This record gives sequence, C-alpha cells and structure tokens, in this order.
Amino acid sequence: MATPVESANLILKLYELRREPVMREARNYFMSFDPRSVGDYMAAMAGPHSGHIRMVTSYWEMAASFVVGGAIDAGLFEASAGEQMLVFGKIEPFLPELRQAMGNPNMLRNLEQLCVSAPGGLERVRAMVERIRGMMAARAAS
Repeated sequence: MATPVESANLILKLYELRREPVMREARNYFMSFDPRSVGDYMAAMAGPHSGHIRMVTSYWEMAASFVVGGAIDAGLFEASAGEQMLVFGKIEPFLPELRQAMGNPNMLRNLEQLCVSAPGGLERVRAMVERIRGMMAARAAS
C-alpha cells in the first residue's frame, strides 16, 4: 500500500495532467456528452470528439487502476477527486453492452470497481449524473 506522501504525490501528478490544455478541452466536452445508449456512445466515437471521449475515459481508468492496485490510497483519492464518478455514471447504464460492442470484457473495469466500492457507490454515481444533466439543461435554457 502507498504511504500518504506517495499517494499525495501521485494525486498531485494526476491533477497536473488534468490541467493540460487538450485534457481540459476533452473534460469540458465530456461534461456535456450525454450518451443514453451504446448507439449514442458509438456514434460519438465515430465523430469529431472521439479523441476527447477516449482521453477522458482512459485517463480516469488509469487513475482508478492506481487506486485499485494500491499505488494511491482509496480514501485520500476519494477526498481529492469526484469527476471519476461522473465519467463512470455516463456509461454505467449500458456498460455491459458497451463492453460487448467493443469486444473488451474488461473495458473500464478499474473505474467501475473504484466507483462502485466508494462510499455511496452507485447511488452517488447516479445522483451526480442527474445533477449534471440538470445543470446542463439549465445552461442550455438560459
């Protein structure tokens, strides 16, 4: 298991990566990305934002793998991040079908494990997605 200092250093490095300009652009896109099915996801993957989707999902899968693998303390990570819950929540309803469509039964497995095992788990994930959908709808209406 990682020491608190090792965990903190890795979390800070992950934060630095999230601030990179292209990653910020990808994260901004992902906030408004609202797939409701595998078809929606696959259509977006064939469009101009494919790179953004891949960048965000692979980033959070990588970060989750650090926690699941013990390189980052889960409690410290949970206290310092939350975006992973939203990313997972946007694909959670159709993840089994997405894994099948992509031919990858382990797609986003670490992210799933991290989010489901977090305090509040799936309830928190789903509540966050609904909150963001509401925010995006309010923004679009104004």
